[in-house]
Amino acid sequence: MVIWEYTVTPLPPHNPKQILDHWGAQGWELVQVVTSPEGGFVAYMKRAKA
Repeated sequence: MVIWEYTVTPLPPHNPKQILDHWGAQGWELVQVVTSPEGGFVAYMKRAKA
């Protein structure tokens, strides 16, 4: 059975790809992007726990 860990991070409008590439290089998979209450975007990610 896979055990998942999760992280949530803001996505600045000026460089979201750079942020997602950074997390992806650490093994995180993007699950969803939602609008934050403040109007920006937030990324939800997961990866298999070691």
